[in-house]
Amino acid sequence: MSKMPRMLRINQTTKVITGLLLVGLLASCSFPKFKLPRVYKLAVQQGNVITQEMVDKLKPGMTRSQVAYIMGEPILRNTFNDARWDYVYAISIPGYFEQDLRMSLFFDEEALSYFTGDLSPTTSEDSEEAAEDEAVEVTVEEAS
Repeated sequence: MSKMPRMLRINQTTKVITGLLLVGLLASCSFPKFKLPRVYKLAVQQGNVITQEMVDKLKPGMTRSQVAYIMGEPILRNTFNDARWDYVYAISIPGYFEQDLRMSLFFDEEALSYFTGDLSPTTSEDSEEAAEDEAVEVTVEEAS
């Protein structure tokens, strides 16, 4: 008879644990906005930053030092052709955003002759329209 109460205690303990587990599982289903923590994903930038403003400042006839001042020193220099500078920029934010930009600048002796790539210079009409869009009218009222 001493074994019967012990078995009853084990069965009751098992029932209580099973009940608590079921209540916990059902309660967890009621939190639809609950998210498990994720692994942090690092934003990776590589190469020279290339912006539209930098490309707009490039003009044929600029010296290598002027181009280096605007664009920075190139990451890739062609070993066999010193007249070409290559700029590469890549940014990757995993799961959200990826961008790759490339620019190649070509020199004739020490002067920039032309450049190609993913960005092109904006025309003067485009820059005038952008300036008009950014212009803000300010009225000054005289205090009397």
